[in-house]
Amino acid sequence: MTKLRAGVLGAGAFGRIHARKYAEDARTHFVGVFDPDDERAQQLADTHGAESFETRDALFAACDIVTIASPPSFHGDAALAALKAGKHLLIEKPLATDVERGMEIVKQAREKKLVVGCGHQERLVFDAIGLLSTPERPTHIESVREGPWTGRSADVSVTLDLMVHDLDLALMLLKQKPAKVTATARSEHGRTADRIEANLAFAGAEAKFVSSRIEEGRQRYMRARYPSGEVFIDFMARKFENTTNFPLNAAFAETRIGSDPLGANVAQFIDAVLGVASRPVVNGEEALAVLELALEVDAASGLPSLT
Repeated sequence: MTKLRAGVLGAGAFGRIHARKYAEDARTHFVGVFDPDDERAQQLADTHGAESFETRDALFAACDIVTIASPPSFHGDAALAALKAGKHLLIEKPLATDVERGMEIVKQAREKKLVVGCGHQERLVFDAIGLLSTPERPTHIESVREGPWTGRSADVSVTLDLMVHDLDLALMLLKQKPAKVTATARSEHGRTADRIEANLAFAGAEAKFVSSRIEEGRQRYMRARYPSGEVFIDFMARKFENTTNFPLNAAFAETRIGSDPLGANVAQFIDAVLGVASRPVVNGEEALAVLELALEVDAASGLPSLT
């Protein structure tokens, strides 16, 4: 079998993980990486016996599939350039940083019949638990995702950096867009929100989200209340509490998907490109819906989405 030639744009933390996943998958050959930081790119390339490309376009020319793992503000332009070059894409979240580019990514992928997936892999955690197939929809969602300042993804708001995961999960659980969005935020390291609290009103449900990258400690959890009970998910401890009668999988963290959601996301992206799966875990249209909602949250807070 001819292997798919895979490349990674961006040699940061997530780029290194994607590179390893491609190098380990028998269906792909990791050809290399492009990053403006030549030393960092070369180190990643040397780790896998691959090439450090001099330009983004040179990387695209050498690949069949590409992961976009650059800083978020570059996602949109990089994705459109890769699609123009005819490449299948896995884009780390967010899909882009403005709706116009997001819509164009979806349009170009559809017209060129190219696969576009996005890195909202917390959805796989919920899938492994069994929360995406419950017979009820929640009436109340509370989500907290916060930690200390690292400087990573500082080119965008904490909404586009962290809250996007929980917004995607809420859209999946409630299967509808909110009717009203309100938010308050504050910034410590630039123009964008470093801490934001959002309240979303849905038909028959409400949701509260808190995301911060300026706290001393780390916590990531979601509480979903249903007519029959409550489910509390601790993403860091990788466990949940359940008072409903839903047959949820307490051993989800030991499953292939639950133990490595990012790896499972990469694997299903490859499956979709090869035609083994009908779609990636999160497709372009779904990622665009999350982007639209995240930008609406930022607009409600009064702070910009880009630094």
